[in-house]
Parts: sequence; C-alpha cells; structure tokens
Amino acid sequence: MKPTSLELCAGAGGQALGIARAGFHHLALVEIEEDYCDTLRANRSKWKVVRSDIAAFDGKPYRGKVDLLAAGLPCLPFTIAGKQEGAKDERNMFPSAMRLVEEIRPKAIMIENVAGFLAPRFEVYREGLRRHLKLLGYDVQWRLCNASDFGVSQSRLRVFIVATLKRYTHAFAWPEPAANSPPTVGDTLYDLMAENGWRGAKRWRAAASGLAPTIVGGSKKHGGPDLGPTRTREAWQKLGVNGKSVADAAPDSAFVGSPRLTIKMVARLQGFPDGWQFSGGKTKAYRQVGNALPPPPMRSPTGFVRHFAPRYRQSAVRQMLPR
Repeated sequence: MKPTSLELCAGAGGQALGIARAGFHHLALVEIEEDYCDTLRANRSKWKVVRSDIAAFDGKPYRGKVDLLAAGLPCLPFTIAGKQEGAKDERNMFPSAMRLVEEIRPKAIMIENVAGFLAPRFEVYREGLRRHLKLLGYDVQWRLCNASDFGVSQSRLRVFIVATLKRYTHAFAWPEPAANSPPTVGDTLYDLMAENGWRGAKRWRAAASGLAPTIVGGSKKHGGPDLGPTRTREAWQKLGVNGKSVADAAPDSAFVGSPRLTIKMVARLQGFPDGWQFSGGKTKAYRQVGNALPPPPMRSPTGFVRHFAPRYRQSAVRQMLPR
C-alpha cells in the first residue's frame, strides 16, 4: 500500500507532482486560487482537488490517515524582497497549518518557505513554532537547501521545515546533494530555443553556460510576465536572456539579439515536465510557474520524500522511485 499525503497550498502542482512520483498517494490537494485548481485538474484528473482557504479547511475527516502533510505556505511574510512582517502579515498561514496538524496528526510534516524564514528577526517565531510542534509530539528541524543540488538548472534557496512524530524520527535523514552538477540553462533549453529554426541557437547555448537565477512569480498585487526585479533581469542578461517579458514563442530563424523565454521554457527550468499545462493567460501562467516548488527535489533518489515513510514502508517507497 502506498504511503499517503495531503497537501496544503498546492499551487500549480510542483510539489504534489514530485511527491506523487516518489510513490505517495494524495488524499487531497487544497488550494484557494481557481486558476491553480484548474491547472491541477487539467493535468491530473484523478487527484482530489479541494478549492478552499486552508483557514476554512476541515482536517478532522483525515485524522490518522495521513503519512505526510506537505505545505508550500505563502512566502511573502518572510521574503527578503517584502516587508518581512512575519506573524503580523495577514498572509501568514502558519497558524492555520498548525491547526490542521492538530486535527490530522500526520506521521510527518514538511513545510517549504523562503530563505528569509531563517532571518534573525524571526528567531522568536521559529522557536515558538518548534515548541508548539514539540507539545504535539513532533521532533522538528529545518534546513536551507538549493534546488540545484537536486538536478534543477536554477539557483533556488528554500527552507524545509521537517517534523516527525517521535516514534518515526529515526526514519528520516536529510538528503545528500546529487553527485553531478545540474545542466546549464543553455543545455536545458537548447531544443526549445531552436524549435523554430533560430540560426543563433547553438551560439546562445554555448553562452548560456550557467544556472538560472531564482525564478520568481510575484503576487496578485505585484509582478507580471517578466523574469523578476532589475537585479534578477541583469543576471538573466548575463546568460543571454532578455528578462523584461515572457515570449509567446521561440525565436524565428532570423532573430537577432537576446531571446526571451516562453512559459514552457520557464516551466522546464522549474523542473516541470514539458506536457504540464498551466491555466489562464500568460501572466497567470507565469505566476503559477514562478511560485511553484520544483518537482525534482521531491522525487530525486537523493530527495526529501523518500525519507518520510515510516521505516516499515521505506523499502517499498524506494522501489517506486524513478531510476
């Protein structure tokens, strides 16, 4: 029998896809935004997608049924680029997540957030979170990880908060970085850049010899179909990419200059499979991609979720992992 998971703030499905590929069965994916829910349903019709604010979601029917409670909680309360209001920010979803932990009592919890969560100003908040989970019977730890350590062609630092019921703590170990470096942006996107016969594609491939900067999706209030703020766009330019907007198609044969990325290209850099479809127009689709957790860190042979199943299920989970 597969280990089970329930995901909060599921977004466009990056984390859910990785967890599913690692062998877990999703009992439900909870997401409040309609476009994101449409994306999830369009790509995985058999997934149970619940459109709901997690503050209103009832976890009691799932009590005792969940091996892994996963959550990609909104990062804006802790992001360096924001106001860093933390607990005071109305978008802080940690209290709702903790209520659901109490109702569901999963064997393990994984919450992903931005690096800013580890800022000194949030030390009191972090320790309060640890104490709360400890009172519920969980051992808690967190670590800053980079998606590039798990095969993603992008420098993307994220904090993973891991909590396990004490009797399962021995079954979890932090994953080790992959032995090989991830492919460059040029190698990752060459075939997509060349699909319309662009004569400069090979030269661009050689020049785009580094990793992508962090892909950012922005929010409803801020951000559009571009590749981020000025400093980020400058990093893209060093890779030969025009980050001022997102293109509808790859360059044509006579194109001259720095190409823009399409949604499909950005999604590939984020670790999504090429066939993954995003609901809504270009701005909405880009926001979904940029705010997603890349799937590879979840399903990689050295990744996170293979460590979450209780020990008596670990061998079965390893057999389900892609090779």
